[in-house]
Amino acid sequence: MNQATDSSQFTTKLLRPTTSGDEHSWAFLVLPKSVSEKLPRRGRTSVEGTINGHSFQATLEPDGQLSHWLKVDNALREASGAEIGDMVTLKLAPVENEPEPTLPPDFQQALSAAPEAKAVWNATTTIARVDWIHWIESAKQARTRKSRVETACDKLAAGEKRVCCFDQSGFYSKSLSAPKAAE
Repeated sequence: MNQATDSSQFTTKLLRPTTSGDEHSWAFLVLPKSVSEKLPRRGRTSVEGTINGHSFQATLEPDGQLSHWLKVDNALREASGAEIGDMVTLKLAPVENEPEPTLPPDFQQALSAAPEAKAVWNATTTIARVDWIHWIESAKQARTRKSRVETACDKLAAGEKRVCCFDQSGFYSKSLSAPKAAE
């Protein structure tokens, strides 16, 4: 983990989302705003830390309220000895170097078909690539996502290295939010 001055420790409730597809496949927790304020970004941010003493590395998602939430898959939940509804103790710190994001298959295919866009993509920073992917994946409809993939390729081919006019936190556009918790 990073230096102690960069880390935060807190306790929060492990929640079940109302719409997870498989009700036992994952859980989530919302970070206190005071913890999120210490992170380097309001958008997607990778962290390393512990949950109930079990180490992990993950990418936090913005909650649209200038804070973040963490998806806790079954493997992490079980390894940490936590059950839905339990209070869990976390210690988090931003990673020193943001990991390279995974390209969604549709965007990867589009970039492969557009050499100029691919060249600019390869010349961008990891954080810029995280933002491009986040913008594409935040589309709520398939039609919008398809349009964003095409627009991203066009903008990259034109030399634009950063996605413009996208609120990575979801606060101003209210486009992003944490899952709703089941009662």
